[in-house]
Amino acid sequence: MAASSLAGWRRRVHLWIDHGAGDDAVAAWIHGSLVLLICANVLAIVLESIPQLAQRFGPVFQAFEAVSLVVFALEYAARLWAAPEHARYRALSPARARFAYAMSLPAIIDLLATVPLAFALFGLGDLKVLLLLRLLRFFKLGRYSPGMASLAAALSAERKALFACFVVLMGVMLMAASVMHLVEHEAQPDKFGTIPDAMWWAIITLTTVGYGDVFPITIAGKAVAAVTAVLGLVMLALPVGIVATAFAQEIHRREFVVTWSMIASVPLFGQLDAVEIAEVMQFLRARTVKAGAVVTHEGEPLQAFYFIASGEVEIAQPDGRSTLDEGHFFGALTLDDVAITSHSPGISEAVATAPTKLLVLDQIDFRALTARSPRLAAHIRALARPGRPRP
Repeated sequence: MAASSLAGWRRRVHLWIDHGAGDDAVAAWIHGSLVLLICANVLAIVLESIPQLAQRFGPVFQAFEAVSLVVFALEYAARLWAAPEHARYRALSPARARFAYAMSLPAIIDLLATVPLAFALFGLGDLKVLLLLRLLRFFKLGRYSPGMASLAAALSAERKALFACFVVLMGVMLMAASVMHLVEHEAQPDKFGTIPDAMWWAIITLTTVGYGDVFPITIAGKAVAAVTAVLGLVMLALPVGIVATAFAQEIHRREFVVTWSMIASVPLFGQLDAVEIAEVMQFLRARTVKAGAVVTHEGEPLQAFYFIASGEVEIAQPDGRSTLDEGHFFGALTLDDVAITSHSPGISEAVATAPTKLLVLDQIDFRALTARSPRLAAHIRALARPGRPRP
Protein backbone atom coordinates (compact mmCIF):
# COMPACT_ATOMS: atom_id res chain seq x y z
CA MET A 1 0.00 0.00 0.00
CA ALA A 2 2.87 2.37 0.85
CA ALA A 3 4.52 1.70 -2.53
CA SER A 4 1.23 2.37 -4.32
CA SER A 5 0.75 5.62 -2.40
CA LEU A 6 4.30 6.70 -3.19
CA ALA A 7 3.78 5.94 -6.89
CA GLY A 8 0.58 7.96 -6.82
CA TRP A 9 2.37 10.95 -5.32
CA ARG A 10 5.16 10.60 -7.87
CA ARG A 11 2.61 10.65 -10.67
CA ARG A 12 0.96 13.70 -9.15
CA VAL A 13 4.28 15.53 -8.82
CA HIS A 14 5.05 14.72 -12.46
CA LEU A 15 1.72 16.18 -13.56
CA TRP A 16 2.33 19.29 -11.47
CA ILE A 17 5.89 20.19 -12.44
CA ASP A 18 6.59 18.46 -15.73
CA HIS A 19 3.30 17.90 -17.48
CA GLY A 20 0.46 19.65 -15.77
CA ALA A 21 -1.06 22.72 -17.35
CA GLY A 22 -4.42 24.04 -18.35
CA ASP A 23 -6.93 24.46 -15.52
CA ASP A 24 -4.97 22.65 -12.78
CA ALA A 25 -4.58 25.32 -10.10
CA VAL A 26 -1.56 23.71 -8.41
CA ALA A 27 0.31 23.18 -11.70
CA ALA A 28 -0.49 26.71 -12.86
CA TRP A 29 0.72 28.13 -9.54
CA ILE A 30 3.95 26.09 -9.62
CA HIS A 31 4.76 26.96 -13.23
CA GLY A 32 3.87 30.62 -12.76
CA SER A 33 5.98 30.86 -9.60
CA LEU A 34 8.99 29.24 -11.25
CA VAL A 35 8.77 31.49 -14.30
CA LEU A 36 8.49 34.55 -12.04
CA LEU A 37 11.45 33.35 -9.95
CA ILE A 38 13.60 32.79 -13.05
CA CYS A 39 12.82 36.26 -14.40
CA ALA A 40 13.49 37.81 -10.98
CA ASN A 41 16.83 36.00 -10.81
CA VAL A 42 17.95 37.35 -14.17
CA LEU A 43 16.85 40.86 -13.17
CA ALA A 44 18.70 40.57 -9.84
CA ILE A 45 21.91 39.47 -11.59
CA VAL A 46 21.72 42.48 -13.91
CA LEU A 47 21.00 44.96 -11.12
CA GLU A 48 23.70 43.47 -8.90
CA SER A 49 26.30 44.46 -11.50
CA ILE A 50 25.60 48.16 -10.70
CA PRO A 51 28.08 49.10 -7.94
CA GLN A 52 25.73 51.52 -6.15
CA LEU A 53 22.91 48.94 -5.96
CA ALA A 54 25.28 46.12 -5.02
CA GLN A 55 26.68 48.19 -2.14
CA ARG A 56 23.30 49.33 -0.89
CA PHE A 57 21.27 46.12 -1.32
CA GLY A 58 24.04 43.54 -1.11
CA PRO A 59 22.47 41.53 1.76
CA VAL A 60 19.11 41.50 -0.04
CA PHE A 61 20.69 40.15 -3.23
CA GLN A 62 22.54 37.48 -1.26
CA ALA A 63 19.42 36.37 0.61
CA PHE A 64 17.40 36.22 -2.59
CA GLU A 65 20.15 34.19 -4.27
CA ALA A 66 20.22 31.73 -1.36
CA VAL A 67 16.44 31.24 -1.46
CA SER A 68 16.50 30.83 -5.26
CA LEU A 69 19.25 28.23 -5.09
CA VAL A 70 17.27 26.18 -2.57
CA VAL A 71 14.11 26.36 -4.70
CA PHE A 72 15.96 25.39 -7.89
CA ALA A 73 17.68 22.51 -6.08
CA LEU A 74 14.31 21.22 -4.81
CA GLU A 75 12.85 21.58 -8.30
CA TYR A 76 15.71 19.57 -9.81
CA ALA A 77 15.34 16.86 -7.15
CA ALA A 78 11.57 16.66 -7.73
CA ARG A 79 11.98 16.38 -11.50
CA LEU A 80 14.63 13.69 -11.06
CA TRP A 81 12.41 11.74 -8.65
CA ALA A 82 9.37 11.94 -10.97
CA ALA A 83 11.35 11.08 -14.14
CA PRO A 84 10.02 7.46 -14.29
CA GLU A 85 6.53 8.90 -14.88
CA HIS A 86 7.68 10.74 -18.01
CA ALA A 87 6.21 9.16 -21.16
CA ARG A 88 9.66 9.05 -22.78
CA TYR A 89 11.20 7.03 -19.93
CA ARG A 90 8.20 5.01 -18.76
CA ALA A 91 9.47 1.77 -20.33
CA LEU A 92 12.75 1.99 -18.35
CA SER A 93 13.45 1.02 -14.77
CA PRO A 94 13.29 3.89 -12.25
CA ALA A 95 17.09 4.10 -11.98
CA ARG A 96 17.64 4.08 -15.75
CA ALA A 97 14.80 6.55 -16.27
CA ARG A 98 16.37 9.00 -13.82
CA PHE A 99 19.79 8.58 -15.41
CA ALA A 100 18.36 9.13 -18.90
CA TYR A 101 16.57 12.26 -17.70
CA ALA A 102 19.70 13.55 -15.96
CA MET A 103 21.58 13.32 -19.28
CA SER A 104 18.97 15.40 -21.16
CA LEU A 105 19.71 19.04 -21.97
CA PRO A 106 16.93 20.56 -19.78
CA ALA A 107 18.13 18.52 -16.79
CA ILE A 108 21.75 19.58 -17.36
CA ILE A 109 20.66 23.24 -17.39
CA ASP A 110 18.71 22.65 -14.16
CA LEU A 111 21.77 21.06 -12.56
CA LEU A 112 24.12 23.87 -13.64
CA ALA A 113 21.66 26.39 -12.21
CA THR A 114 22.13 24.77 -8.78
CA VAL A 115 25.95 24.46 -8.97
CA PRO A 116 26.50 27.85 -7.23
CA LEU A 117 24.85 26.34 -4.15
CA ALA A 118 27.52 23.62 -3.98
CA PHE A 119 30.29 26.19 -4.41
CA ALA A 120 28.79 28.36 -1.68
CA LEU A 121 28.79 25.40 0.73
CA PHE A 122 32.56 25.09 0.19
CA GLY A 123 33.16 28.83 0.60
CA LEU A 124 33.75 29.46 -3.11
CA GLY A 125 30.65 31.56 -3.79
CA ASP A 126 32.62 34.59 -4.98
CA LEU A 127 34.06 32.97 -8.13
CA LYS A 128 33.32 35.13 -11.18
CA VAL A 129 32.56 32.08 -13.35
CA LEU A 130 29.47 31.46 -11.20
CA LEU A 131 27.90 34.54 -12.81
CA LEU A 132 27.63 32.64 -16.10
CA LEU A 133 26.09 29.64 -14.36
CA ARG A 134 23.55 31.89 -12.69
CA LEU A 135 22.63 33.42 -16.05
CA LEU A 136 21.95 29.92 -17.40
CA ARG A 137 18.74 30.04 -15.41
CA PHE A 138 17.29 32.17 -18.18
CA PHE A 139 17.27 29.11 -20.46
CA LYS A 140 15.07 27.28 -17.96
CA LEU A 141 12.23 29.33 -19.45
CA GLY A 142 12.45 27.14 -22.55
CA ARG A 143 10.75 24.33 -20.60
CA TYR A 144 7.63 26.45 -20.15
CA SER A 145 7.49 27.63 -23.77
CA PRO A 146 6.64 25.08 -26.49
CA GLY A 147 7.47 27.80 -29.00
CA MET A 148 11.08 27.97 -27.83
CA ALA A 149 11.37 24.19 -28.08
CA SER A 150 10.00 24.34 -31.62
CA LEU A 151 12.46 27.12 -32.48
CA ALA A 152 15.38 25.05 -31.19
CA ALA A 153 14.19 22.08 -33.26
CA ALA A 154 13.87 24.31 -36.33
CA LEU A 155 17.43 25.64 -35.88
CA SER A 156 18.72 22.09 -35.48
CA ALA A 157 16.88 20.90 -38.61
CA GLU A 158 18.24 23.77 -40.71
CA ARG A 159 21.75 23.84 -39.23
CA LYS A 160 23.38 22.86 -42.54
CA ALA A 161 21.57 25.58 -44.46
CA LEU A 162 22.40 28.15 -41.76
CA PHE A 163 26.05 27.09 -41.79
CA ALA A 164 26.05 27.53 -45.58
CA CYS A 165 24.69 31.06 -45.08
CA PHE A 166 27.52 31.74 -42.63
CA VAL A 167 30.11 30.49 -45.12
CA VAL A 168 28.64 32.69 -47.86
CA LEU A 169 28.65 35.67 -45.47
CA MET A 170 32.33 35.13 -44.67
CA GLY A 171 33.12 34.88 -48.39
CA VAL A 172 31.25 38.07 -49.25
CA MET A 173 32.89 39.85 -46.33
CA LEU A 174 36.35 38.78 -47.49
CA MET A 175 35.69 39.88 -51.07
CA ALA A 176 34.22 43.25 -50.01
CA ALA A 177 37.14 43.90 -47.65
CA SER A 178 39.69 43.00 -50.33
CA VAL A 179 38.12 45.28 -52.96
CA MET A 180 37.75 48.13 -50.48
CA HIS A 181 41.39 47.73 -49.47
CA LEU A 182 42.46 48.06 -53.11
CA VAL A 183 40.48 51.25 -53.78
CA GLU A 184 40.85 53.00 -50.40
CA HIS A 185 44.22 52.02 -48.94
CA GLU A 186 46.03 55.03 -50.41
CA ALA A 187 43.37 57.53 -49.35
CA GLN A 188 42.93 56.07 -45.84
CA PRO A 189 45.94 53.89 -44.94
CA ASP A 190 45.01 53.97 -41.25
CA LYS A 191 41.54 52.52 -41.89
CA PHE A 192 41.89 50.43 -45.04
CA GLY A 193 45.65 49.90 -45.13
CA THR A 194 45.31 46.12 -44.75
CA ILE A 195 42.60 43.59 -45.55
CA PRO A 196 42.08 42.77 -41.84
CA ASP A 197 41.48 46.49 -41.22
CA ALA A 198 38.93 46.58 -44.04
CA MET A 199 37.19 43.44 -42.76
CA TRP A 200 35.82 45.41 -39.79
CA TRP A 201 34.12 47.83 -42.15
CA ALA A 202 32.87 44.95 -44.33
CA ILE A 203 31.20 42.96 -41.56
CA ILE A 204 29.59 46.06 -40.04
CA THR A 205 28.23 47.07 -43.45
CA LEU A 206 27.00 43.57 -44.37
CA THR A 207 25.14 43.23 -41.07
CA THR A 208 23.51 46.64 -41.73
CA VAL A 209 24.81 48.04 -38.43
CA GLY A 210 26.90 50.83 -39.97
CA TYR A 211 28.65 52.40 -36.97
CA GLY A 212 30.06 55.20 -39.16
CA ASP A 213 33.49 55.05 -37.54
CA VAL A 214 35.01 53.77 -40.83
CA PHE A 215 33.68 54.83 -44.24
CA PRO A 216 35.04 55.33 -47.80
CA ILE A 217 35.82 58.78 -49.16
CA THR A 218 36.73 58.00 -52.77
CA ILE A 219 34.19 57.56 -55.58
CA ALA A 220 35.28 53.97 -56.19
CA GLY A 221 35.11 53.25 -52.47
CA LYS A 222 31.57 54.63 -52.23
CA ALA A 223 30.51 52.47 -55.19
CA VAL A 224 31.91 49.38 -53.48
CA ALA A 225 30.14 50.37 -50.24
CA ALA A 226 26.80 50.72 -52.06
CA VAL A 227 27.05 47.23 -53.55
CA THR A 228 28.15 45.82 -50.19
CA ALA A 229 25.19 47.43 -48.40
CA VAL A 230 22.73 45.88 -50.88
CA LEU A 231 24.40 42.49 -50.45
CA GLY A 232 24.04 42.95 -46.70
CA LEU A 233 20.25 43.10 -47.04
CA VAL A 234 20.31 39.86 -49.02
CA MET A 235 22.59 38.18 -46.48
CA LEU A 236 20.28 39.24 -43.64
CA ALA A 237 17.10 38.08 -45.36
CA LEU A 238 18.43 34.65 -46.31
CA PRO A 239 18.81 33.09 -42.81
CA VAL A 240 15.70 34.90 -41.56
CA GLY A 241 13.63 33.29 -44.31
CA ILE A 242 15.15 29.86 -43.63
CA VAL A 243 14.48 30.04 -39.89
CA ALA A 244 10.94 31.43 -40.29
CA THR A 245 9.94 28.70 -42.77
CA ALA A 246 11.50 25.94 -40.67
CA PHE A 247 9.82 27.28 -37.51
CA ALA A 248 6.37 27.24 -39.11
CA GLN A 249 6.95 23.75 -40.52
CA GLU A 250 8.14 22.47 -37.14
CA ILE A 251 5.00 23.68 -35.36
CA HIS A 252 2.74 22.05 -37.95
CA ARG A 253 4.88 18.90 -37.94
CA ARG A 254 4.63 18.49 -34.16
CA GLU A 255 0.86 18.84 -34.21
CA PHE A 256 0.57 16.50 -37.19
CA VAL A 257 2.87 13.79 -35.78
CA VAL A 258 1.13 13.70 -32.39
CA THR A 259 -2.31 13.45 -33.94
CA TRP A 260 -1.13 10.99 -36.60
CA SER A 261 0.38 8.61 -34.04
CA MET A 262 -2.81 8.55 -32.00
CA ILE A 263 -5.02 7.84 -35.03
CA ALA A 264 -2.66 5.20 -36.43
CA SER A 265 -2.72 3.37 -33.06
CA VAL A 266 -6.44 2.69 -33.50
CA PRO A 267 -6.98 -0.71 -35.20
CA LEU A 268 -9.90 0.86 -37.02
CA PHE A 269 -7.60 3.29 -38.84
CA GLY A 270 -4.25 1.52 -38.59
CA GLN A 271 -4.32 0.10 -42.14
CA LEU A 272 -5.18 3.37 -43.82
CA ASP A 273 -2.66 5.15 -46.00
CA ALA A 274 -1.27 8.65 -45.39
CA VAL A 275 -3.92 10.44 -47.45
CA GLU A 276 -6.79 8.70 -45.65
CA ILE A 277 -5.38 9.31 -42.16
CA ALA A 278 -4.92 12.98 -43.06
CA GLU A 279 -8.58 13.00 -44.09
CA VAL A 280 -9.61 11.54 -40.73
CA MET A 281 -7.62 14.27 -38.95
CA GLN A 282 -9.77 16.94 -40.61
CA PHE A 283 -12.82 15.69 -38.72
CA LEU A 284 -11.25 15.75 -35.24
CA ARG A 285 -12.41 18.46 -32.84
CA ALA A 286 -10.33 19.71 -29.92
CA ARG A 287 -11.82 19.66 -26.43
CA THR A 288 -10.24 20.69 -23.11
CA VAL A 289 -11.60 19.45 -19.78
CA LYS A 290 -10.67 20.24 -16.19
CA ALA A 291 -9.50 17.72 -13.61
CA GLY A 292 -12.54 15.93 -12.22
CA ALA A 293 -14.73 16.72 -15.23
CA VAL A 294 -16.94 13.89 -16.50
CA VAL A 295 -16.20 13.12 -20.15
CA THR A 296 -18.96 10.52 -20.47
CA HIS A 297 -21.67 9.90 -17.85
CA GLU A 298 -22.64 6.51 -16.48
CA GLY A 299 -25.52 5.05 -18.41
CA GLU A 300 -25.02 7.45 -21.31
CA PRO A 301 -24.32 5.63 -24.61
CA LEU A 302 -20.95 6.42 -26.13
CA GLN A 303 -21.23 8.15 -29.49
CA ALA A 304 -17.65 9.29 -30.13
CA PHE A 305 -13.99 8.29 -30.12
CA TYR A 306 -11.82 10.29 -27.70
CA PHE A 307 -8.06 10.62 -28.36
CA ILE A 308 -6.04 11.84 -25.35
CA ALA A 309 -3.53 14.49 -26.51
CA SER A 310 -2.40 15.30 -22.96
CA GLY A 311 -3.52 14.58 -19.41
CA GLU A 312 -5.25 11.38 -18.27
CA VAL A 313 -8.73 9.89 -18.07
CA GLU A 314 -10.04 7.17 -15.78
CA ILE A 315 -12.56 4.85 -17.44
CA ALA A 316 -15.00 2.57 -15.61
CA GLN A 317 -15.82 -0.88 -16.98
CA PRO A 318 -17.81 -3.77 -15.50
CA ASP A 319 -14.54 -5.53 -14.60
CA GLY A 320 -12.94 -2.50 -12.92
CA ARG A 321 -11.38 0.89 -13.53
CA SER A 322 -8.27 1.79 -15.54
CA THR A 323 -6.39 4.99 -16.31
CA LEU A 324 -5.50 6.11 -19.85
CA ASP A 325 -2.94 8.83 -20.53
CA GLU A 326 -1.55 10.66 -23.57
CA GLY A 327 -1.55 8.68 -26.78
CA HIS A 328 -4.45 6.39 -25.80
CA PHE A 329 -8.06 6.48 -26.94
CA PHE A 330 -11.50 5.25 -25.89
CA GLY A 331 -15.07 5.44 -27.04
CA ALA A 332 -17.58 3.84 -29.39
CA LEU A 333 -19.04 4.55 -32.82
CA THR A 334 -21.73 2.96 -34.95
CA LEU A 335 -21.71 2.16 -38.66
CA ASP A 336 -24.70 0.43 -40.26
CA ASP A 337 -25.95 -0.58 -36.79
CA VAL A 338 -22.61 -2.26 -36.05
CA ALA A 339 -21.01 -1.14 -32.77
CA ILE A 340 -17.30 -0.34 -32.96
CA THR A 341 -15.88 0.08 -29.45
CA SER A 342 -12.40 0.64 -28.10
CA HIS A 343 -12.78 -1.55 -25.01
CA SER A 344 -14.71 -4.72 -24.33
CA PRO A 345 -17.18 -5.21 -22.65
CA GLY A 346 -17.62 -1.45 -22.79
CA ILE A 347 -17.18 1.76 -20.86
CA SER A 348 -19.80 2.99 -18.41
CA GLU A 349 -18.12 6.24 -17.37
CA ALA A 350 -15.01 8.32 -18.13
CA VAL A 351 -13.63 11.03 -15.81
CA ALA A 352 -10.60 13.27 -16.34
CA THR A 353 -8.19 12.87 -13.40
CA ALA A 354 -5.98 15.75 -14.62
CA PRO A 355 -6.43 18.73 -16.93
CA THR A 356 -6.85 16.96 -20.26
CA LYS A 357 -6.85 17.87 -23.94
CA LEU A 358 -8.93 15.58 -26.14
CA LEU A 359 -9.40 15.17 -29.87
CA VAL A 360 -12.94 13.99 -30.50
CA LEU A 361 -14.43 12.17 -33.49
CA ASP A 362 -18.19 12.15 -32.86
CA GLN A 363 -20.87 10.08 -34.54
CA ILE A 364 -22.05 12.83 -36.91
CA ASP A 365 -18.55 13.56 -38.16
CA PHE A 366 -17.83 9.83 -38.41
CA ARG A 367 -20.82 9.36 -40.71
CA ALA A 368 -19.71 12.33 -42.80
CA LEU A 369 -16.22 10.85 -42.97
CA THR A 370 -17.41 7.42 -44.14
CA ALA A 371 -19.76 9.02 -46.68
CA ARG A 372 -16.88 11.08 -48.03
CA SER A 373 -14.50 8.11 -48.17
CA PRO A 374 -16.15 4.92 -49.47
CA ARG A 375 -12.85 3.00 -49.14
CA LEU A 376 -12.71 3.84 -45.43
CA ALA A 377 -16.31 2.76 -44.96
CA ALA A 378 -15.60 -0.56 -46.71
CA HIS A 379 -12.50 -1.04 -44.55
CA ILE A 380 -14.50 -0.46 -41.36
CA ARG A 381 -17.28 -2.84 -42.47
CA ALA A 382 -14.69 -5.51 -43.16
CA LEU A 383 -13.18 -5.10 -39.67
CA ALA A 384 -16.41 -4.82 -37.70
CA ARG A 385 -18.52 -7.94 -37.21
CA PRO A 386 -22.17 -7.61 -36.21
CA GLY A 387 -22.69 -7.98 -32.49
CA ARG A 388 -18.98 -8.20 -31.70
CA PRO A 389 -17.09 -5.11 -30.46
CA ARG A 390 -13.73 -4.34 -31.97
CA PRO A 391 -10.69 -3.89 -29.67
